[in-house]
Amino acid sequence: MAAKNLSLSSLFSLLFLLSLHTPTSQLRRNYSFPPRNATAVRIPTSLLLHQISHYSTATATVPGGGEWMLLQQSIGVSAMHMQLLYDNKVIIFDRTDFGLSNLTLPPGECRGNDEAVPVDCSAHSLLYDVATNTFRPLIVQTDVWCSSGAVNADGTLVQTGGYHAGDHKIRLFMPCTYGQCDWIELKQNLTVQRWYASDQILPDGRIIIVGGRRAFSYEFFPKNEFIGVNATVRFPFLKETTDPKEENNLYPFLHLLPDGNLFVFANRRSVLLDYNNNRIVREFPPIPGEKRSYPATGSSAMLPLKLTPAGGNDSASVDVMVCGGAWGGSYLKAMRGVFNLAAKSCGRIRVTDPDPKWEMEDMPMGRVMADMLLLPSGDVIILNGASRGSAGWECASDPVLNPVMYRPDEPDSTRRFTMLNPTTIPRLYHSAATLLPDGSVLVGGSNPHVRYNFTGVQYPTELSLEAFAPPYLGAAYSHLRPSILSIQGPADGVVSYGQEFAISFGLGLFQDVTRCIVTLAAPSFTTHSFAMNQRLLVLYIENVQQLSSFDYKVTVHAPPNANVAPPGYYMLFVVHQGVPCHSVWLRIS
Repeated sequence: MAAKNLSLSSLFSLLFLLSLHTPTSQLRRNYSFPPRNATAVRIPTSLLLHQISHYSTATATVPGGGEWMLLQQSIGVSAMHMQLLYDNKVIIFDRTDFGLSNLTLPPGECRGNDEAVPVDCSAHSLLYDVATNTFRPLIVQTDVWCSSGAVNADGTLVQTGGYHAGDHKIRLFMPCTYGQCDWIELKQNLTVQRWYASDQILPDGRIIIVGGRRAFSYEFFPKNEFIGVNATVRFPFLKETTDPKEENNLYPFLHLLPDGNLFVFANRRSVLLDYNNNRIVREFPPIPGEKRSYPATGSSAMLPLKLTPAGGNDSASVDVMVCGGAWGGSYLKAMRGVFNLAAKSCGRIRVTDPDPKWEMEDMPMGRVMADMLLLPSGDVIILNGASRGSAGWECASDPVLNPVMYRPDEPDSTRRFTMLNPTTIPRLYHSAATLLPDGSVLVGGSNPHVRYNFTGVQYPTELSLEAFAPPYLGAAYSHLRPSILSIQGPADGVVSYGQEFAISFGLGLFQDVTRCIVTLAAPSFTTHSFAMNQRLLVLYIENVQQLSSFDYKVTVHAPPNANVAPPGYYMLFVVHQGVPCHSVWLRIS
């Protein structure tokens, strides 16, 4: 009799639970997809059975666990820059002025390049398809070396600056369902060269481009009509933070705060910038210890924003974290073959406090050129980099192979860091990492040489791609993993600010759903140890209902305004006891 009363969705959930006991040795990577054109975004039943861990249980070599998987031995291009798009494809690109890459363009496709070779028929950019673990070459016309980017409100990558003929350029990459999408280079240029700049999408949908080598200013895309079509805005802070011989203020860390102002960090100093009025609202105390900006390259993240009910005091507390780096002079010493120890310290500052101060903590090891990413669970993962030296050609040694996990909400500060299982591939200068929709991390790149160099060097150019599965993707946690069944409320996958909407999800028997959270993750443009535009929002939960033995519905509020969540595409996760589901894309507009 009980079987007759079992709902269809409960049956699907039961099948899902049974599937958790199937072998995972195939390591297949199946992913969700952009929301379909329906008010209720429903995931096909055939895919529910694949929203399980795709990683076999690793032999634990350190307490934290996690597992590495080699995806591609070579993609032909070293991954200096990465951007995940809402169609679950990742744009990866390198510089163009070093000669030929190991990836050939399609027959008949070549580009002129007077910086390295007269005619270049190799690719310096590619599109990696997460779902199929395949890639295809793209054609980028001008040099994108050490450039910056941000995804705009409609999901287009706006990519800015670079080197030589590319230092003023603006490029677009628009995802397309069909056809062969490729780079579009605009005739409109940036006002000044932007090489080693940082980008941030703003609440009104514009993108601000800040700094760059000898560029002590910022500008906007599209251009700001109030300051003139071709004007830049002087920003003396960037000149003040420049070390005479080493700079140590390139790729400034940018974080958009919920009050609409921009937190800007360079070298050891940080300010709150009202970019609309070109006014520094506040200056924060310098972070103790080492330098933190390129080439003394640390990393930074704004910790998750925990939202309160719509209309309440949203994100009253905002913490920014900066980890790793190097002492001043490390770059100059490294050029002579002397590699200083990298910074072990992390600073955390509550920028919303009346009298903010840096609280210092130590990572398990020193690290320079590390990548710092927000996970859907609200934790922070730090990976890649070296324990000695600085950024720059041949300027680092002793790669750090173990990622570390940082748990911001752990009350005991001595227990916040956990060391995780190591990779076998060094990732030094010009490596990158980004969060994927299943909660794993895509990792690639590393080229500490002026050219691609595979022999006769200690750290050869690295063309491989790996995925790191944090411990929550392990088989031991499969019974805790939710599975999104449908989303009710958003029309055509678009949610409005402050809108209430519901998520139906499957979960195993006898689980405590009061320990669920719902998070939105903005995909980052990652290069040179800074994940630009990354953001994690913990949504306010109105209520949770049990629909059947295995099915639940959680009702949440969308972010209240564009200061809290700039318009665009976000990965939506349901997280149960620290274990995330496979995400579904939502667009906030």
